[in-house]
Amino acid sequence: MDVYRAATVFAELQDSLEPTCPIPMNKQKGDKKAPAYFTGIVNMLVEAHGAGIKCDYDPQRLITASQAGDLVFTSARRLDGAFGGDKNPIAVWEVKEQYYTTTFGSRVAAGVYETLLDGMEFAALRDSHGIQIKHYFMLDAYDTWWGKGRSYLCRIVDMLHMGYVDEALFGYEVVERLPQIVQGWVNCDRVQ
Repeated sequence: MDVYRAATVFAELQDSLEPTCPIPMNKQKGDKKAPAYFTGIVNMLVEAHGAGIKCDYDPQRLITASQAGDLVFTSARRLDGAFGGDKNPIAVWEVKEQYYTTTFGSRVAAGVYETLLDGMEFAALRDSHGIQIKHYFMLDAYDTWWGKGRSYLCRIVDMLHMGYVDEALFGYEVVERLPQIVQGWVNCDRVQ
């Protein structure tokens, strides 16, 4: 989506879902200062389909996992969301919305490699302790990713093939796919 479509979808979901989850503001100034539309869309959909299960929409702490009461994992960095909370989450996600980027700079590229690092850590946790934390990457801003950052889209596909990301969702696909994904998280929580 571009920023205009994201703003429209955001407003439609906000009206229909009446969310209570946090909706962060973007980091822009002046006329571009507005809600972080894509992050807001993700948060609203997780809340609407999360069956009231604990969710941290902006963990200000590192993700941790424990086994038999012992801490066995701490992430290298904070992520954008954690379903089930930041301790032993069912799923975590990273959101990149880059609507106002004029060039495909190092900040955007760093986001891709940070997600790769996260995925490698979660794969190591799964392999060493059998603990599965689902890992998702959600991106928006058509021109940034398709127009300027196409080579980084290839890296994202590589991460999917290597098992470092469970699923990557692009733009409006979050509206179409995220409700089913969240239902899977809810079902996983009920099994635990």
